Amino acid sequence: MTEILVQDLPGGGIATDERVIDHPAWPVLKTAVEEIRPWQSKDGSIDFGAEGAPSRAAAKATLERVVDAVQELAPLLPNNAAYHRALVADLRKWADGGFVVPDFLDSLLAFQPAGQRADGLQHLVVFPMYTQNGNPDRNLEAVVLRMVWPDWLAELERTRYDNPLFLGITFEDFTAGYDTNSAVLFPETIAVREAPERFTWGGIFCDREAARFRKVTEAAVDTLGLELPDDIRAMVSDQERCEKAFVLWDMVHDRTHSHGDLPFDPFMIKQRQPFWMYGLEELRCDLTAFKEAVKLEAEGNAHGRDVQYAVLFDRMFRFPLSGDRVRNYDGLGGQLLFAYLHKHDVVRWTDNTLKIDWDRAPQVTNQLCAEIEELYRAGIDRPKLVHWFAAYELVSTYLAPHPGSRWAKGPDALDLTLPPRKLVDDVLPDEFPLSMFFEALAKKLKDVIASTKGITAAGAA
Repeated sequence: MTEILVQDLPGGGIATDERVIDHPAWPVLKTAVEEIRPWQSKDGSIDFGAEGAPSRAAAKATLERVVDAVQELAPLLPNNAAYHRALVADLRKWADGGFVVPDFLDSLLAFQPAGQRADGLQHLVVFPMYTQNGNPDRNLEAVVLRMVWPDWLAELERTRYDNPLFLGITFEDFTAGYDTNSAVLFPETIAVREAPERFTWGGIFCDREAARFRKVTEAAVDTLGLELPDDIRAMVSDQERCEKAFVLWDMVHDRTHSHGDLPFDPFMIKQRQPFWMYGLEELRCDLTAFKEAVKLEAEGNAHGRDVQYAVLFDRMFRFPLSGDRVRNYDGLGGQLLFAYLHKHDVVRWTDNTLKIDWDRAPQVTNQLCAEIEELYRAGIDRPKLVHWFAAYELVSTYLAPHPGSRWAKGPDALDLTLPPRKLVDDVLPDEFPLSMFFEALAKKLKDVIASTKGITAAGAA
């Protein structure tokens, strides 16, 4: 990644390349935040009557260390000046209010990183928040990150994949909420008194995604005896190259949620529906990124082929085996992709060796994308429940449902007098269990997958 040395910023001031995490105030800030986190309840408040709770005076003193450290670090980050002023105010408001449920709406609104997308630009972020796929509680967290916005990516976003809210980012350092499987920084995870009218940014840590992709893929390839093309083997061993693939994949994936023939908007409208609907939506976005990567490769873009194999290997090897088996929609999408490619003889498991038809893989993967797109297009004319059953039929064509499933038995097995959201209760936690292939692979890769918790680029070296 190209690092900025001196750059004029939209908000005024100069960004220098002095690393925030090398400043003596950073470990002070990090230690103070880590001291506060165990005192907090699930909603972020501090219950001073609980066992092990500090005195109010001690909590205020520790929080003031956070404030002092932020103020000491702020001159390194003039791009965050307005945010850091609001942050200090929100921290002190939280303390003065007795450490009740925190409200950091003012500082959230002041944090506008999408308006400052410069490659290598640092940000210091402190918020009470939960970390998706990490810590479910709204604890105080501190993160130092860098923007990933090389010229070639900026040009693709400007001319082809408009996504003004997207942030490609990497970790510099973080507190315990990110010593987890979380690879995103999303504003909706932050504790506020009311949600803003609209969110203005969303960040994805491409260094963590690339690092765990590399580690799991290398283990899967070795376990399955898969022969990789030379260029793809080189890609898997190259952290920086994988980060570029992931930041492009993520940018296209993210915008796809609001593009295409959409019978519903599953993530912007908080509606309750069976988890295979979310699985198909996430897979549609990934396969759209795959389809665009095929086009980019044909046009001579150096990252197009890398994105294709990042999608294939992460979806087929890591997604089905990560997380628990309770409505695991990302896992379901990975299972479906593998089963579809197997059904169409693109992947074969023969003589304890996995073989992939590299020439046909792009065509058949795009074919699955087209089937999901046709499901969506037809869904615009269907009632919700009929659409859910049509989606179930698509998935169950390639994945065997649990033998105890009521949904697999069809509409006559369900009480259709209930509203659709109530019928979601009849969906089994693991409606589409792992195949014998994936059950065996899970035993081989479980320790490797577990070892990627909290991984960064350094951990994949």
